[in-house]
Amino acid sequence: MRFVPSDDQRDFVASLESLLAAADPVAAARAWAEGETAPGLALWRRLAEQGVHALLVPEEAGGMGATPVELVLAFEALGRHAVPGPYVESVAFLPAALGDAEPVAALAEGAVGSVAAPPGTPYCLDADVATHVFVAGDGALRSASVAAAATTSVDRTRRLFEVTPTGDAVGAGDLDAAHDLASLATAAQLLGCGERILADSVDYVKQRRQFGREIGSYQAIKHHLADVRIALDFARPLLHGAALAATGESVDAVPADRARDVSAAKVACADAAYRAARTGLQVHGAIGYTAEFDLSLWLTKVRALVTAWGTPAHHRARVLAALTAAEGGAA
Repeated sequence: MRFVPSDDQRDFVASLESLLAAADPVAAARAWAEGETAPGLALWRRLAEQGVHALLVPEEAGGMGATPVELVLAFEALGRHAVPGPYVESVAFLPAALGDAEPVAALAEGAVGSVAAPPGTPYCLDADVATHVFVAGDGALRSASVAAAATTSVDRTRRLFEVTPTGDAVGAGDLDAAHDLASLATAAQLLGCGERILADSVDYVKQRRQFGREIGSYQAIKHHLADVRIALDFARPLLHGAALAATGESVDAVPADRARDVSAAKVACADAAYRAARTGLQVHGAIGYTAEFDLSLWLTKVRALVTAWGTPAHHRARVLAALTAAEGGAA
């Protein structure tokens, strides 16, 4: 199995990185947390023009017809730059859940969509800025409306809303596949967040001096940062392998393996990102979690994404169920 991105995929990621580096997403995230969504929506439109929103939309519906591999590469970049907004819902979940329903073309062009999928995902992210709001449940996707004021998240850029269904079922997509794609995109965001925290932590320990020397020269700190590097490097193949399995490009992939591989990737990326967050906070000290310090954006985002689109316990249970079922079949 080959995990090295193709030239086209590397060019796609490079273009995203260039766009995001110039767009000041940190300022957009801070404004989003204060309820000022204009900068974030401006970035949303620029990413739509770049093709991010159309990745999983079929070409006949105006999309790019890309694969989950391109999806995870894009969401790693979104995580690295702490981009706010319901990207998982609009870019990963809804195209798969809606199938060929009419809203798909609008989403591909940059319309904002969001969805709640209780019980695991009971709230609808940023429903107040979404043009298309849905609830997934009982095997169907239905239009929905906001039912209550926003609920506070540990990540202040994530505004969570209760919504209620208001219409008949829409779309003819695969809700199970949509859930897996949302989990996969969340895992990719976590990996990107972890990479950013590690990079910022390494830069910091090279500059912060204590007892007459840079703290990064102390072996204990090197070991902690090396452990984060190892965790992230071990999580990435699981993420890319799950994307390949979801694409059907894995040599030994079968449909039943998709849930197992996606859940394994979500657990590994969540654990690696959480380790990065803990270590980043340790090496920065108390300044790391102050609202004025940019690192806090990634620390709180990791804490929220660890349980988004399936808790670690839920995904570990899916891996265990798949493994025990395989053992039972072999017996």
